Amino acid sequence: MQIKTFPLGPLETNCHVLSHDGKAVVVDPGGDPSEVLAHLEKEGLTLTHILNTHLHFDHTYGNRALSEATGVSILAGADDKPLLSTELGRGGMMGLPSVEMFEIEEIGEGEHEFAGLACKVFTTPGHSTGSLSFYFPEAGACFVGDLIFYRSIGRTDFPGGSLEVLKASVAEKIFTLPKETRLFSGHGPDTTVGDEMHHNPFFSEFRGDV
Repeated sequence: MQIKTFPLGPLETNCHVLSHDGKAVVVDPGGDPSEVLAHLEKEGLTLTHILNTHLHFDHTYGNRALSEATGVSILAGADDKPLLSTELGRGGMMGLPSVEMFEIEEIGEGEHEFAGLACKVFTTPGHSTGSLSFYFPEAGACFVGDLIFYRSIGRTDFPGGSLEVLKASVAEKIFTLPKETRLFSGHGPDTTVGDEMHHNPFFSEFRGDV
C-alpha cells in the first residue's frame, strides 16, 4: 500500500494517489495529470476512481483530462455541485486559467470501496458546503482537502464557508479517528490526528485529551 503526492497546478495543490494490489484512486487532481498518469503506468496501476474533496477550481483542474485518459468517474459531494457554475468552481479569477468542465457522480457520507479498499466518507463542511473527507482505515489515512492543514485550517471566507461549521466538522469527524491516522491535506505536508489535536492553535480545547 502506497500514498504518493504530486503538487499540481498553479497553486501547487496536493494530488494524492493511494495504491493497493494493482489498483489506485486519485484524490484532487489539481493540475495537468501527466505526472499522475506516468506514475500509474510505471507502477502498473489501474485507476478505479477520481475523488474530489471539494470543487474549488484549484482541486479540479485535472479532472477532465484524467477522467478522459482513464475512463473513470469523478466523485464529489452533491452540495458542492453549484460551485461549478461560479467563478470559484470554474476558475479564471486573478489571471488563473479556467477549468475544463466535467461531470461528477454525486457521493454521500457512508461506507464505500475504492481501489479494493474500504473507505468511510465523511461530510465535512466548513471550507465549502459540500466538502468531503475520505478515510481509509487499512491505510491509516484520511484525505481531508482544505478542511485542516498542518498547524492550520482551511479558509472560511469563501461563499459556503463557516469557521464554526469547519471546527465542528474537524471535532466531530476527524478528531474521532485513531490519533495515529495520517491526514493528507490539499496544501502543505501531511500530519496526524493526534498531532493536530495537540498542536493546532485552532483546537486548543483538545490538548488535555492527548
